[in-house]
Amino acid sequence: MSESSSGTGSSGGPAVVGRERSGKRLTGERPMEGVTPDSLLALHAAGYRTVIERLGKGTMLDVGCGQGFESARFLAGDRVVIGADYSADAVEAARHRWGPSGLQVAQMNALSLGFAQGSFDWACSSHLIEHFDDPEGHVKELSRVLSDQGTAFFLTPNAPADFENPFHIHLFEPPELRDLLGRHFHDVTVQGLDAVPHVKADFTARRVKANKVLKLDILDLRHRIPRSWYIGIYTRALPLAYKVIARGDSGGMTGITADDFFVTDDLDRTTMVLFATASRPRRPA
Repeated sequence: MSESSSGTGSSGGPAVVGRERSGKRLTGERPMEGVTPDSLLALHAAGYRTVIERLGKGTMLDVGCGQGFESARFLAGDRVVIGADYSADAVEAARHRWGPSGLQVAQMNALSLGFAQGSFDWACSSHLIEHFDDPEGHVKELSRVLSDQGTAFFLTPNAPADFENPFHIHLFEPPELRDLLGRHFHDVTVQGLDAVPHVKADFTARRVKANKVLKLDILDLRHRIPRSWYIGIYTRALPLAYKVIARGDSGGMTGITADDFFVTDDLDRTTMVLFATASRPRRPA
């Protein structure tokens, strides 16, 4: 859930496009309470809850930790948690807010983590892998820093169900994600994170509204201008769009919570998010 500026360093270094450095502006990539629609906040919270339900004791790495409020949920008496993010501002905010609670935070490139091989028992990559033009590098690096019996959890939008988003430069369908993870882990399971009907309808209604706005770009200029320009326009337009398209959908007004989401093995094109569990890293011969 961290952010980066176009074409420069980020949670994944130069391979990631489009996440804001300061962590103080809304770009659509760092959820913000009271501004981001309740359904999106609940979706992220449900993803972290799903990971927590599968954790045991040991050492935990949360890559792209942002300001650390989700990473802090991993803390437990028998678990050491370290968050990593490219953004100095986000790392400082996380350290200041959650350091006293035991969260350790480091500024690092997700493609070149400053940890020795086998340093962690668990790792989480939540809504990060879709930001890499070379997602395999991210997966390979997580497999490297995990112990021989370690497990990584990946949450990423299901390609057919995702909104258009210039920050998302490599979307996955289940077979591709399974194949990618299988090249670096012995045991891989790909499930879905989906929502109850009325919440799914909320996402669908917002997508319909957004598509009407996108149709105003009859010349498809957003895909012809430099990506950095599109990202800049998107970042500045999104707060206004939320006020117009998602008015009344934030600040807890909808009543949508993480309890409205569930894990499923029945994946189709409408499944909202892919949830993958990858265990026992493959080591180079």
